[in-house]
Amino acid sequence: MFGLIPKDEKFFALFKQMTENTIEGALILKDMLDNFDNPRESQKRIKDLEHKGDSVTHEIIQKLNKTFVTPLDREDIYSLASKLDDILDLIDACAQRIIMYNVSSITPEAKSLGFIILQSCRLVDKAVSLLGQKTNDEIFKLCVEINAMENEADRVYREAIRRLFDEEKDPIQLIKWKEIYEFLETATDKCEESANILESVVVKNA
Repeated sequence: MFGLIPKDEKFFALFKQMTENTIEGALILKDMLDNFDNPRESQKRIKDLEHKGDSVTHEIIQKLNKTFVTPLDREDIYSLASKLDDILDLIDACAQRIIMYNVSSITPEAKSLGFIILQSCRLVDKAVSLLGQKTNDEIFKLCVEINAMENEADRVYREAIRRLFDEEKDPIQLIKWKEIYEFLETATDKCEESANILESVVVKNA
């Protein structure tokens, strides 16, 4: 794999920066959901990371425009950068809504989704780390694991929505939590979409 591809390690290094940044954001979100000690400070830290992620995405796009021969197809580089950026955007959106809606306590389902987001981000980071190496099978295995995590997030999300509509009597709280759950689950969708791009890259360059 990648044997005849001209090596431009800068793209791979920038992707790695993005995934490491995303893991840090996911860790802060998980801690925010688990402990809820200073949610506003956690949200601010995530927002700072989101800005940092935007800068790396911009750097990738600039480099893409200036590089004549790229190590991967241009559309794959752009798509992967966009999806990785989306993950942190969703993590930031989750934290923002918890603050915006003045959430007073965190549900068990939200904590579970926070855990799944973190695990998914770690798997994406591992897969991205293998780009440019002869590790087709390993990337495929990690993508299968990411897909399994997304399926688990779907299950938790469905259970959260079921319980919300069964137990929540305040329609305002119901609306707030329904949206928070949707953003948490969508973050895992973005991890899966990143995995789909990685699988496509492996197949194209096998």
